Amino acid sequence: MPDGNSRRWDSPFDGQGSNSVIKVFFTQPAYCRVYVHAAAEPEYEVGGALIGEWCADRETNTEFVVVEHLIPARHTRQGSVYLTFTQDTIVTFHNELEKRYPNKKIVGWYHTHPKMGIFLSHYDTWLHNNFFPEPWQVALVVEPHSSTGGFFIRQANGLLNPTRYFGFYELNGNFGRSAVRWNNLNTVEESKEGV
Repeated sequence: MPDGNSRRWDSPFDGQGSNSVIKVFFTQPAYCRVYVHAAAEPEYEVGGALIGEWCADRETNTEFVVVEHLIPARHTRQGSVYLTFTQDTIVTFHNELEKRYPNKKIVGWYHTHPKMGIFLSHYDTWLHNNFFPEPWQVALVVEPHSSTGGFFIRQANGLLNPTRYFGFYELNGNFGRSAVRWNNLNTVEESKEGV
């Protein structure tokens, strides 16, 4: 597990009774691409597939995903309060994955909620359960106006709480400092200092 080369970002819900069974490691380049995509169309929902690896730690057997790339969704229907992935969207995800990232997996998806907050709607939950059914696949929601974001992860019983999002581990890259700019997350060090 690459946690020695990472910085932990906690959400307000981390450690409040429901613990994430999958750890998420987010590379700085992938984070920056999601951040830029979310800001590019701040009045409309946008989204895409999260590409990377699903792994288990050899020593602890803890499962984790590493988000390394993304594929922006095309062939969607979108508006200020909805984003619909069509069959062509999903086909394009798999074609792009095979062509550009042949040894990687779709580890989840992301989308924006302009001026709405961080949650999964009833439709988002349905989409996640039907198009991203693996227990280790995650959903990321970004709110570009308030500069907030968080990951939705299934619990050990397989259920997904659409109101509680989790933080992640930022994998340090060539930047040498954090790339994370979401206002609702705190580093573990910041959380400890406030106690």
